Amino acid sequence: MFKLTLPHVLAALTITSFAANVFAADDQKRPWDVEVDIGAIATSGNTETTSLQFKVDAKQNLEKWENQYVFNSLFKEDEVEQDDETTSKEKTAEKYFGSAKFAYLLGVEKSYLFGFGSYTDDKFGAYSTYTTVALGYGDWLYSGSTLNWFVEAGPGYFEGEKVIGRDDDSIPDSITKESGAMLRAATALEWKITSNAEFKQTISVESGSDNTRTQSETSLATSINGSMKMKVGFAIANDSDVAPGKERTDTTTFVNLAYNF
Repeated sequence: MFKLTLPHVLAALTITSFAANVFAADDQKRPWDVEVDIGAIATSGNTETTSLQFKVDAKQNLEKWENQYVFNSLFKEDEVEQDDETTSKEKTAEKYFGSAKFAYLLGVEKSYLFGFGSYTDDKFGAYSTYTTVALGYGDWLYSGSTLNWFVEAGPGYFEGEKVIGRDDDSIPDSITKESGAMLRAATALEWKITSNAEFKQTISVESGSDNTRTQSETSLATSINGSMKMKVGFAIANDSDVAPGKERTDTTTFVNLAYNF
C-alpha cells in the first residue's frame, strides 16, 4: 500500500500547481508579496508565561500562475504546579505548519486549477503529524478594489498520526496512523475597510472517513507605516475524531506585528 510521507508531499508540490492570491490583481502585479508576522508575550511574578508566534506568507505572481507559500509556528511555556505543590516551567505548546499552493489561471477569467499540500507537526495536539495533498478547481466569487472573495474545492489524500492518551501519566502516549481519501474546500475573504485597515477571514475544511479537520483564522490589521502593521486575530483548529482525553478544538488569540516586503 502506498504510504504518503513528507518527501512525497514535497515531490507532489513541485509538479502540481495551486493558489489564489488573496489580493485582487492589479494590471501590473509585483512578482512577490511577502508578509512576516511576529508576536511574543512574556510575563513574570505570580504568573510566568512565554509565548512566541512566527508566520511567513509569501505570494508569487506570474503570468499564468499564482503561488502561495506559508510557514507558521507557535511556541508556549507556562508555569505548572506539580503534585508536591512546587512549580516548574513546562512547554505547553509547540506547533509547526507549512503549506504550498499553486494555481494555474484559466484564460482571462478569475478561475484556476490548483494543487495544494500541507504538513503539520504538533507536539501537544490530537494529531502529532498531519499531511494533506489535494487537486481541484477554484474561482473568485467577487473581485474588486476593496473586497475580494474566492472559493475552491477538490479531492485529495491525507495521512495523520493520532495521539492516543493514557489515563496513567507514567505511561507514554501511543500513536495510531490514519490515512485515506478526503475532500478539501477552502475560502478566503479580504476587505480593505480603509486605506489603513484590513479585515481577513480564511476557512478550510478537509473531510475524510477518519477525520474532518476545520481551520479558521480571522484577523484585523491596521497600518503603522508603509511596511508595518499591527494585527489582532483569532484562529481555530478543530478535529472531529480525537482520542479520549484530547480536546477537539484548539484556539489561538494573537496580537502580532506584521512586516510587508
